Amino acid sequence: MIVRIVNGRIATPKQVVESADITVAGDRIAAIGPVASGRADSIIDLDGGWLLPGFIDCQVNGGGGVLFNDHADPQAIAAIGAAHAGFGTTGFLPTLISDTAPQIAAALDAVDAAIEQGVPGVLGIHIEGPFINAVKRGIHEAHRIRKLDSETLALLTAPRRGRVMLTLAPEQCAIEDIATLTRHGVIVSAGHSDATYDEAKRAIGAGLSGVTHLFNAMSPLHHRAPGLVGAALDSNIWCGLIVDDAHLHPAAVRIAVKAKGVDRLMLVTDAMPTVGTDASEFMLQGKRIIVRNGVCVFSDGTLAGTHLDMASALRNTVEVTGLSVPDAATMASTTPAHFLSLGDQRGALATGLRADWICLDRDLRPAGTWIGGIPLAIDAPARLRASQ
Repeated sequence: MIVRIVNGRIATPKQVVESADITVAGDRIAAIGPVASGRADSIIDLDGGWLLPGFIDCQVNGGGGVLFNDHADPQAIAAIGAAHAGFGTTGFLPTLISDTAPQIAAALDAVDAAIEQGVPGVLGIHIEGPFINAVKRGIHEAHRIRKLDSETLALLTAPRRGRVMLTLAPEQCAIEDIATLTRHGVIVSAGHSDATYDEAKRAIGAGLSGVTHLFNAMSPLHHRAPGLVGAALDSNIWCGLIVDDAHLHPAAVRIAVKAKGVDRLMLVTDAMPTVGTDASEFMLQGKRIIVRNGVCVFSDGTLAGTHLDMASALRNTVEVTGLSVPDAATMASTTPAHFLSLGDQRGALATGLRADWICLDRDLRPAGTWIGGIPLAIDAPARLRASQ
């Protein structure tokens, strides 16, 4: 199948082009080249907008009215994925907020089943807590926080169909456990942590490769005590950023970009079930969370995830940093793909990779999403029409 892209800007890894013919074979891009004289199977008129690689979100608590903690099953995962696909997300990790051991097991099994059933976009699971530090718990419930034990370690290191990402506080875990997790393929990320710089660096040496929502819920950078933020900026690990004008001051985003570059920073949403709905509140483990001016907060003012989608995260990033759209797209697509060791499969518009892409209009708002070459959400100004 040949999809002809015209009248816009197409962000390939090496350059931005105004038009192209993309040949799709199965769910892969077989070729990208100049527009040919022959007939195309379909035409996408970008109307001055952008074609970008599909977004990959490593932190999705919910969407479409569904919270993963409340509904750990393939149908719920499909509903969450469908809600975020409308905003350009073509790959995601359903994220479980600190919960019980049985719920962690159920969530792991649900994601395995979703992948086996071919639920679009699901790449694995992100388990955020409960092995975190209570002093940096944020909205996570204190009574759920606990130490990582041998039984849960065995559960987490068992073979799975997709990626397993675990957010923990490195100062609350044994270095040997971090090494064991990474040796078995678990992607270990630091978050909700009060780690010192030295504790964080030791964890990085043991295999910790990421920082969950950099700056938020962690020991800050001080000139004599650099903390987890300092260790993140002073190392080559990947870091997630929530760019929603609530979790981070614009200057913090700019500082992170200057310190680490777009190849080590990835946009995440930390999205809650209101994304993709008109709902203004939801329940999170017995707490009523209100969406106020686009921000999810508990009654005491604690931030509780976000009402953010990836297209908005990209748009916000361009606005506060001055980065080009392709550079911001690297943070939304390419970098998270490499963080998940999936860069050979997705995260760019390139031959051999998945035919996952997003159309954005001139204002960088979503206009159509394709997963595996199949259109899932199409709206003006991007127009898909069959060639006659």
